[in-house]
Amino acid sequence: MMKTALALSLTLCTTMLISGCNQDTNTTASNTADADTVAEQSPPPHEVTDQWVGRWVGVEGLVLNVSQDDSAGPGHYLLEMQYGLDADQSGTFEGQATDEGISFSRDDGSQLLRAGDGEATGLKWLAEKEDCLVVQSGEGYCRD
Repeated sequence: MMKTALALSLTLCTTMLISGCNQDTNTTASNTADADTVAEQSPPPHEVTDQWVGRWVGVEGLVLNVSQDDSAGPGHYLLEMQYGLDADQSGTFEGQATDEGISFSRDDGSQLLRAGDGEATGLKWLAEKEDCLVVQSGEGYCRD
């Protein structure tokens, strides 16, 4: 009787272990498939921002040149800009693609370059434009 109970107990434990392993494996496989599906649906942010490479013009001599920073890899940019009327309001800044645009830092703090239209620039001279990049209201650059 004792041998039968021990054998039954071992069989039950083995069955539970195997069932537990199968559940973990299925869960892991399911999570991996979900992660792959999400990755396929959302392109990397730099696919959008790569289209911003080139020259953008603001008002009163403000200008922005966006170029890819090949030494840093995909999604990294060099932003050469005259962003104010004073001579010290210019420079070249390293930027990185995010879901919202290109993030970068300059003397006046962390900034985000994002897509917009002329209205979003807050500048009446650019209000009619449709293809623009905006840092903040009053600072925007457009293409014709």
